[in-house]
Amino acid sequence: MRDTAGVLAGGAAPGCHPQRVIRRAARCPSLLLTAALLAACGSGDPATSPSASTEEVSSTAPGSTAPSSATATSGADAPPFEGDTQPATREASADALVTVSDVRTGRQDGYDRVVLETGGTGTPGWDVRYVDEAYSQGSGAPVEVAGDAVLQVTITGAGYPFDTGVEEWSGPDPLPGNGTQTVTEVAWDATFEGTSVAFVGTTGEAPFRVYALEGPTRVVIEVADLG
Repeated sequence: MRDTAGVLAGGAAPGCHPQRVIRRAARCPSLLLTAALLAACGSGDPATSPSASTEEVSSTAPGSTAPSSATATSGADAPPFEGDTQPATREASADALVTVSDVRTGRQDGYDRVVLETGGTGTPGWDVRYVDEAYSQGSGAPVEVAGDAVLQVTITGAGYPFDTGVEEWSGPDPLPGNGTQTVTEVAWDATFEGTSVAFVGTTGEAPFRVYALEGPTRVVIEVADLG
């Protein structure tokens, strides 16, 4: 699937410089014990520790809900999913004019993820909520979405491709879940009068959360497992 942008790279813990310690110990044998103690007491390599999930680290804008790095851990240490079934909204920046250029789905530990990548200027806003029926904006025609519940994702601050210079995502439509458990598919609607709409089908009204990521700009919707 086209999903997953930005997997965290492993490396030494901040502030630790193993090569410098070894070089100093070689010059001065009395420092060998210090080097050994530092190696024993230093934090583990993030590459071998429970890592943050794909596209998780961000500078989150006010009004959004960002997961902590702990949400990607597995087993008994994983905290409850911090979300609910209430509408989630955030205003776009004053200079926002963006086009949705890509849509991806994916699976994480305990929840599914839908990513809407945008290009253009400014930061998009959103209105994400469960709706009884899916209707196309502008025409009002019903939109078929597989699943027992429908999560309507409205991106605000949107512009047409000829305004933003960004090619709009064109499918596949609907986009199936990529190994997902709760998300069934994503049906793209349209861009109309400053908003772009997608419908996320789910197996039920599960808790969800929404937040923004940068580089490139993305709106991320995460839907918790039911039961």
